[in-house]
Amino acid sequence: MGGILKDTSRYVFMVFVIVLLFIIVLLPSSIAPNIVGSNYKNVTVMTKLNISNSRPEILSMIVYDATNSSLFNITVNAGAFKTISCNASVRDWNGFSDITNVNATLYHITNNSIGPDNNNTHYTNTSCNLNASTGTYTGWYVCNFDVIYYANNGTWNCNVTLKDTKNSTGSLYNSTFLYGVYALNITDGIDYGSLLTGDFSNNLTANITNFGNMGINVSVEGYAFTRGDGLAMNCSTNGNITVGNEKFSTSQVDYASKIALTSSPALIPGLTISKQINDTVVVNTTYWQLYVDSTNVPAGICTGFIIFSAEAP
Repeated sequence: MGGILKDTSRYVFMVFVIVLLFIIVLLPSSIAPNIVGSNYKNVTVMTKLNISNSRPEILSMIVYDATNSSLFNITVNAGAFKTISCNASVRDWNGFSDITNVNATLYHITNNSIGPDNNNTHYTNTSCNLNASTGTYTGWYVCNFDVIYYANNGTWNCNVTLKDTKNSTGSLYNSTFLYGVYALNITDGIDYGSLLTGDFSNNLTANITNFGNMGINVSVEGYAFTRGDGLAMNCSTNGNITVGNEKFSTSQVDYASKIALTSSPALIPGLTISKQINDTVVVNTTYWQLYVDSTNVPAGICTGFIIFSAEAP
């Protein structure tokens, strides 16, 4: 009986020692390893934090012309679209695959990044394309915009935003500059038909369309062989037609009231074509007539050229 009590006492003592050791040594270190300074003048306490999600970030971003990879200064395509790209380098410390969406907004500085799209000042891309994953945490995204020819000239910002699985976001913007473009398109040719010497042609129209992003004036000049040759047409069998015999106007007036074409550029008086601002193209009409005199004995098929040029108002 005494042996059992002695063994029990020994067992209890060992348990007590283990518990005391845990309390004194192991438990404090598992909670916070306090480091006591001399005479308790200071105590160092360990801190701990678990970051459950790292916010995604954009490391860098450039805006460029996707056609020729030029940076910063971009010229829109007259009468067509220009693809402008925003190329973003992104990182997520939870892993690149944690990124769920990348979108971008391209907007003129007179506008802002939040608002409806319009062809003049605001474009959005709600799903940018993954270009490449460059590692566990980083990659590249490309956001393309098809910008129409009449988009406002000046400074444009591109803002790229990315989102992860926890709906955390990161964003960055950069800028580019769209040049002003003076451009036009014209009715395909003016055919005066069949005339006799001494005849005046009918009034024929040449429609001028603004194909740029600026308002324009229009100048015209005529030639038969080379610019400045003083001719409106050269004829296949014989002779030619002088440049002043071809006339134009901006309304349907008679031949005598029209303006004679010249061999050097001259502005069409009173004709300014404004910049397009919506899906409706901006077109102005000019009226043309030809007089066939017999001075140079013209005969056969006669051909010539008129140069229409867009000019800054």
